[in-house]
Amino acid sequence: MIGGDPGIGKSTLVLQAMAALAARGPVLYVSGEESPQQIKMRAARLGAADGAAADNVLVLAETALDQVLDQIEKVKPLALGVDSIQTMFTEELGSAPGTIGQVRECAARLVLAAKRIGLPTFLIGHVTKEGALAGPRVLEHIVDTVLYFEGDRGHAFRILRAVKNRFGSTNEIGVFEMKESGLQPVTNPSALFLAERPEDVPGSVVIATLEGTRPILVELQALVSASTFGTPRRTTLGIDPNRVALLIAILEKKMGLHLLGQDVFVNVAGGVRLDEPAADLGVIAAVASSFLDKPIEARTVLVGEVGLAGEVRAVGQVELRVREAMKLGFTRCIVPESSRAQLPRLNGVQIVGASTLAQVWELLF
Repeated sequence: MIGGDPGIGKSTLVLQAMAALAARGPVLYVSGEESPQQIKMRAARLGAADGAAADNVLVLAETALDQVLDQIEKVKPLALGVDSIQTMFTEELGSAPGTIGQVRECAARLVLAAKRIGLPTFLIGHVTKEGALAGPRVLEHIVDTVLYFEGDRGHAFRILRAVKNRFGSTNEIGVFEMKESGLQPVTNPSALFLAERPEDVPGSVVIATLEGTRPILVELQALVSASTFGTPRRTTLGIDPNRVALLIAILEKKMGLHLLGQDVFVNVAGGVRLDEPAADLGVIAAVASSFLDKPIEARTVLVGEVGLAGEVRAVGQVELRVREAMKLGFTRCIVPESSRAQLPRLNGVQIVGASTLAQVWELLF
């Protein structure tokens, strides 16, 4: 099951996957949302309409589930793509397409048919305003893998995130760039996210985050300015606002920064979304750097969780993060002291441990 916001690239992703699989034999792409002419136009733009494999991509514009199942029996495809499950309906139920009953029944019958004949099946699903898959949660239970296609349509980058996977580990990601020719894989996302990073500018810091087992370096930006209203603003993009508010409170209490009358804006550059506590140290450093108007040394990377007592706590997979920083030419990594003791000696990078915010302060400012 593949879910994502409208226009994010779900149909493009599945059509590219179908075209790649067509080199091995016939594949069936079922669309209840687009006409065959529209699909042909997209395929031509993606370069999937040319070559010998193009004849193996069979397109069916149909929403009746029984007709789809009949075509599966006739064609016997190597793979099936359904765009989208919310448009499918069965005449056995009197409700309209897209209702909970129709979505549950159609998905269950497609999964049953897929498992019976061993047919890899990709289902595209709509999402709600909150970003979760629309329809009953049973959809996520009956499929083997749930993928979320994330990204900001204002940026060219897209992240395909696995939140359920019966065949491997979860929280794995793939990073893609949306181009005119379709989605292209990004082999080094860290370099891409840091390509336009300004150096020696207050409020900018690089952190090493982990997406599944993949380390990625991203830039955190903070802007602190005097508030013109009675209540200061706390605005975030790409990171949990509650977490940022908590870290600002720690800065005020433990380090004596007077942020009560300051608006604080925190942004994760490149449209990335962070949801792990290892970014805490980076948020605190970026906010403090902007408030003090002191830039952080450009070749420094920060990793660490910050507790309410002002302590810097250990995070997982620190060695992976440090090695990723080394690849991109960073020369100093500030990590939790408890994690530094477990790291091997690495040439070309200075690994500095810190157990409190006061020690980090001395290192940075």
